[in-house]
Order: sequence, then structure tokens, then C-alpha cells
Amino acid sequence: MNFNEKLMNLRKSNGLSQEELGFKLDVTRQTVSKWETGQTTPEMDKLIELSKVFGISIDELVGNESASGEGEDAAERPLVISLRSFRYEYKSKRTLFGLPLIHVNIGFGAKKAKGIIAVGAIARGVISVGALSAGVISLGALSFGVLSLGALAAGLLAAGAISVGAIAVGGISIGLLSLGGLALGKYAIGGFANASDIAMGGFARGHIAIGDSAQGKYVWDNINELTKTDYAAIKETILGEFPDIWRWVLGLFV
Repeated sequence: MNFNEKLMNLRKSNGLSQEELGFKLDVTRQTVSKWETGQTTPEMDKLIELSKVFGISIDELVGNESASGEGEDAAERPLVISLRSFRYEYKSKRTLFGLPLIHVNIGFGAKKAKGIIAVGAIARGVISVGALSAGVISLGALSFGVLSLGALAAGLLAAGAISVGAIAVGGISIGLLSLGGLALGKYAIGGFANASDIAMGGFARGHIAIGDSAQGKYVWDNINELTKTDYAAIKETILGEFPDIWRWVLGLFV
């Protein structure tokens, strides 16, 4: 395969436009186009940069097929490092359910990663870490998963500045059981707790409310002054009103 054909295949298999590749090499799109059409060839310094971008040797880049396996799909090469563009990518050859076991893709721009374990600006996987992440266990600025941790988190168990989930913990939390500065849910514990059933906090509003300032059908004020007798009465009231409450949830209040 000629150099110009090799360059075009490598660029496309790595998901780069001519303009994006030119930016990495500090040349124009037109220069890349001339290389790919065979009108000109890059000088040695650019060949070195190209080999770094694509993670291959110069011999392989210029068409020396004996240097390495020409038939190997460039997109499946396990390691791509480009210090110039601050990019690091690793994709394991082992797969599970059609996904690489590990895919790490970080650097400038919205780098995407998809794998059993995925790390990238946009990450999807069983375990995912990224600015935007989705997975069973998800960590990121925006995260969605069964266990989700992030500035904005949504999931079965969510923790973050703003969290939404069956169990939500955060500055603002919304869930079946929510704990936070502002907590909203069936059961809520926080500075401001608003619950349909039981609320506990500095300000508590619920069917049963326990707090320094409490509003509800059954109210206990001055939370710091409650006695064992008060907590026994609270427990009795909760069990009387909500006999099916999970005992570990009951324990949070009494």
C-alpha cells in the first residue's frame, strides 16, 4: 500500500477529519489533502509526528508492511499516545459481550469511551468514569447509573450536588429516601426536609415531622432536646402509621 493510501486509511480509522489531523500536526487541511492524493509527501519531522499520532513506526507508516502486521485494524491497536495533542487511548483486545474489557480515551475534546470499564469525557460501561458517564457504577460531572456519583447524579443510589434516585444524597436530593441540604421524597432528612411520609431536619414538613421547626400531622419540635421517651413515641407513631416501613429506614429516624 502506498504512503498516501496508508495515511488516508489511518486517518479515517482513527475518526479524524483532514482538518483535525492538520491541527494535530500544525499544518493546513489542504496540506493533508495533498499528502493523501500523492501530490506531495511530508518531511521527516511531520512523518515523526504522524507516527506518534497513529502509534505506529515510521517504517509501517511509509508502507513497509514487514515492520508490523499491515492487516491489523488501526482502530483495534491497544495503545495510542500523542503528547502533542495530550491524548491517551487504550483499548484492550479482550472483549466481553462485544465490548472491550477496558477502554480509556482521554485528552482534548469530547473523547468517547465504551467498554466494560470505560474512562473518557463521554463514557459508557459497566463501570464508567467521565464528564458525562453512564453505567452500572458511574462517576462523573453528569452521571447516570445504578450507583451514581457526580455533580449531577441520577440512579438507584445517587450522590452529588444534585442527586435523583431511589436513595439520593446531596446538596439537593430527590428520591424515595433523600438526605441533603434540601431533601425531597417519601422519607427525607436534611436542613430542609419535605416528605410525604416522614421528614427530619432543621425545617421538617411531612405526615410525621421531626425537627427544630416542624410541620405535619404528628410533630416533634426541638430535635436536640428529644428524650428516649420521645423517640419511643416517635417509633410507635411511625409503626402505627406506616407498619410496612423497612426497619433500616425506621432506624434512621429513631
